Amino acid sequence: MAVVSAPLPRVGGMVVAPPTLADPAYKGLWSWLTTVDHKRIGILYGVSAGAFFVIGGLEALVIRLQLWTPENNLVSAQMFNSLFTMHATTMIFLAIMPLGASFFNFIIPLQIGARDVAFPRLNAFSYWAFILGGIMLNISFLLGGAPDAGWFGYANLTTRTYSPGPGIDFWMLGLQVLGVASIAAALNFFVTIVNMRAPGLGFMRLPIFCWMSLITMVLLLLAFPSITVGLILLMFDRFFDTNFYSVPHGGDPVLWQHLFWVFGHPEVYILILPAMGIVSEIIPVFSRKPLFGYAVMVYSGIAIAFLAFGVWAHHMFAVGLGAIADAVFASSTMLIAVPTGVKIFNWIGTMFKGSVSFKTPMLFAVGFISMFIIGGVTGIMHASPPADLIQHDTYFIVAHIHYVLIGGSIMALFAGVYYWFPKMSGRMPNETLGQWNFWTFLIFFNVTFMPMHWTGLLGMPRRVYTYGPDLGVTQLNQLSTIGAIGLGFSVLLFVINLFTSLRFGEIAPDDPWDGATLEWSIPSPPPIYNFARIPTVHSRDAWWAMKHPERMHLDPIEVEPLAGGPGHATETAHDVVAVAAPDAAPPVIHMPSPSFWPLLCAVGLATMASGLLFADSFGPVTIPIFAILGLMLLIGSIYGWSFEPA
Repeated sequence: MAVVSAPLPRVGGMVVAPPTLADPAYKGLWSWLTTVDHKRIGILYGVSAGAFFVIGGLEALVIRLQLWTPENNLVSAQMFNSLFTMHATTMIFLAIMPLGASFFNFIIPLQIGARDVAFPRLNAFSYWAFILGGIMLNISFLLGGAPDAGWFGYANLTTRTYSPGPGIDFWMLGLQVLGVASIAAALNFFVTIVNMRAPGLGFMRLPIFCWMSLITMVLLLLAFPSITVGLILLMFDRFFDTNFYSVPHGGDPVLWQHLFWVFGHPEVYILILPAMGIVSEIIPVFSRKPLFGYAVMVYSGIAIAFLAFGVWAHHMFAVGLGAIADAVFASSTMLIAVPTGVKIFNWIGTMFKGSVSFKTPMLFAVGFISMFIIGGVTGIMHASPPADLIQHDTYFIVAHIHYVLIGGSIMALFAGVYYWFPKMSGRMPNETLGQWNFWTFLIFFNVTFMPMHWTGLLGMPRRVYTYGPDLGVTQLNQLSTIGAIGLGFSVLLFVINLFTSLRFGEIAPDDPWDGATLEWSIPSPPPIYNFARIPTVHSRDAWWAMKHPERMHLDPIEVEPLAGGPGHATETAHDVVAVAAPDAAPPVIHMPSPSFWPLLCAVGLATMASGLLFADSFGPVTIPIFAILGLMLLIGSIYGWSFEPA
């Protein structure tokens, strides 16, 4: 697999491609464990994140069933605390983020005309570290109890006094492993987008999804060090009896809040910017016109990233930071709504007077816009400290964040799955099931979360496992529970659609949607090497510029001749980017070899982290043997990795 160097056979003057993902040589468990192919890693991310999404959804369903009636005893208060902690942690770190990473892996190299990512083995390592960190978090249910202090981990709830079991240790160490995975992926894709773009693909010709992904990578690289520092200080408090967050010993629990939310609010944009990029790719294609205000979309994304680091303390209005701090952060929170609102107007402007086709991807994209607007409006309410003090820690906040992350991020990710499924699988998704999936999701989502606005305003606190019948929210809670069951049904339709389409779906053409970007110019699914010849980009929406220059107000673009005849921009997808002239030498395509070292590195990292869970058995300052073994495996794997051929 590593090198395609022998002369390739010819058929009718064309160079026959090297093997594709569907060939027997690339099947089997070992090929998946050792793969460094960005497309396969993208599939692994997607399947794993989908599984965690189902787990997080089941946790949410149990939460809703517990709240069906006042003073219910379906689960204990302790289990309820673990459920809402793991639900939020799972959805944020193990579902939405890695679903975005699935698209980063599969789509970005195709959109920029590259054969692979900058660091294929680092890419594989980031996946294996992610999956092992996710397992570490969830296995806590079986090994002494899951974390129960909330996904935000506020001090002093995370101290040994209030959380004596291992749950917080699993949470703390699992998040650190996941942080390593995220940093590795962010470095990889930052370098990939900056350094591996096809000739002619300048930054102001870059697809919007790539732009939003690049901005997300910057946010990851700048935000994750903050929570990493916070988690390391927490680790020292729990394992070595330091007192960074202990008030009686001179510590400060508000320090944790600052360290967490300096990460936590940029994290919201880490989750939403890739979704905005996906929607920005889909709406122009199904409106049959270029994206309205491309440059403004780019600059507004950059503005969001810049302002994201100046709004964190709006999560802390109830802490008592003082009038000046409250005023500054209230103002910056209101300001960040401006570039976000700009994007909404640009999407609407793109659809305006377009030839709009409401296929399933477009339905989910439009659904994203409408639900995200609701989440954004309630977010502006929280920018006002007096209003926030009333809504703080009530179900109004629960409604807001779910309109942003479920009605926003998840709906856009569904749109992306339906849009790129033909490219990933070579099969078309079932349109009827897709439409049912959309309408059931939209309806039941609103049935679930819209009543929570009133539940919160009526005074029901979040994170409380039961409530009194005199609060007057029983019927609203039951409505939300019915909606949650309906949402589960909608997700089931989505899963059924994927599996049945994968097995029985109509064979997808290379360009089923008349796509605008380069991924639609190659076969579906793509070959191992993506592009036999690296394309030259002449304009934004590079594939449209080649197929439909009149749509881009360009002169026809001449391309390489096909089998001795004159080429032109309207020939088949392969003609522009994947064929050689009949007398040209066959291409020599170098691809990275499979490697088991990234997997071993990730196992070493996870073993080292897991070893610290046994610290109590070895004394407070003794490093457990598993941590030492994990460190040795990590160092040895890095050494072996360093001798791998390029």
